[in-house]
Amino acid sequence: MIERPNAVIDLGDNTSRFGTPPAALRVFADAGPGDASEYPAPDAGALRAALAEVHGVPPARVVTGCGSDDVIECAIRAFAREGERLAFAAPTFSMIPEFARNQRMEAVPVPFLPDGAWPVDTLLAARPHVLYLCAPNNPTGHVPGGDLERLLACGAGLVILDQAYAEFAGRMRIEAPEHPRLLVTRTLSKAYGLAGLRIGYGVASEAVIGRIGRVRGPYRIGRLAERAAVAALREDHGWAHAHVALARAARAALSAALEAAGFRPHASEANFVLLPLAGAAAVARRMLALGVRVRAFTGLPGSGDALRITVGPPPEMDAALRALAAATGEAADAVALRRADR
Repeated sequence: MIERPNAVIDLGDNTSRFGTPPAALRVFADAGPGDASEYPAPDAGALRAALAEVHGVPPARVVTGCGSDDVIECAIRAFAREGERLAFAAPTFSMIPEFARNQRMEAVPVPFLPDGAWPVDTLLAARPHVLYLCAPNNPTGHVPGGDLERLLACGAGLVILDQAYAEFAGRMRIEAPEHPRLLVTRTLSKAYGLAGLRIGYGVASEAVIGRIGRVRGPYRIGRLAERAAVAALREDHGWAHAHVALARAARAALSAALEAAGFRPHASEANFVLLPLAGAAAVARRMLALGVRVRAFTGLPGSGDALRITVGPPPEMDAALRALAAATGEAADAVALRRADR
C-alpha cells in the first residue's frame, strides 16, 4: 500500500499544478444519475475515436486503460511469459521492475550511457522479450539519445515507448517510427490535468492492440471519466497547449533559481526537475514538515540521492525554494550537500 502524506503543496507526483480543462469540469457539473449507476462502454470507443483524431491514426490502433501504467502492464502480460526478460534503461519509472516481478519475469536494468543515451548494445545483448523505454525519462527528465530504429530492427520482442511527459518536450502528437512491435503509451494525467480520472492510452499496430485487448478486460474507464476526457481532447486542446507552455516556463525558472542557489539540477524536458542532493530523504522530510511535498530518491544510477520537484505556478515554486533552503540549512550540520555533475 502506497501512503501519501498530506502537504499544503504537493509537488511529488508530477501531476498538473495548473488546473483542469474547463470542458472536463462541465461534464461533471452536468452529470446525471445514470452516469454513476450504469456501466461504461466496454472498450471506451468514444475516447479511442477522440484520441485517434488527435494522433492521426485509426481507432483500431488505440487502446485505453486505467492510466498509462495499466496499458503498460497489460502489454507486458500480453507479450511475455514467466521466466522471460524485461529490460529497461535505468533509472526509470519505478513500477517497471514491479511489473516484471508480478509476471515472474526477470527484470534487467541497464544503466544509461554517461551522456544519457540509451545503452543500445547492452539492451540488445540482454535479448529481452519486452523492452521498456521512457522519453522524457522519469525521474531524470531528459530525452535519451540513441538509435530507436536499431532497437526495433535488431530486437525480437515488444518495445514499449513511454511518452507520459512528451508534451512538455514539445511533442503534443505522437511522433514515433511505424513498426509492428512498437507500442507508444501516453496519459491524460499530466498535460491535460486529469490524473484523478486515471486515463492512459497506447498507440500501436492493430496486431499489437489486438493482443493487448485480449488481456485488458472491459470497463477500464468510467462513464464520466470517458466523457470528460473526450470533451477535453475535442474542446480544450488549446488549453492544454497553453498550460504546457506555463509548465515549461516554470521549469526553466525553477532550474535557474536552483542553479543560482548553488545546486546542480539535471536539465529536464518533463514537468519536473531532478536535483541531485546527498541526504535527499532527510531534506524531503523537513520540506514536508514545512508544507511542501517532493519525491526523494536514494542511490539513483548516475545521480545518487536526489529530489524530484514537480513544476507549478510561481507561488508554489517560491514556496518550494523557501522550504528547500530552510530544510538544507537545518540539515547543514548533519548532511553534506553534494554538488553533483549533471
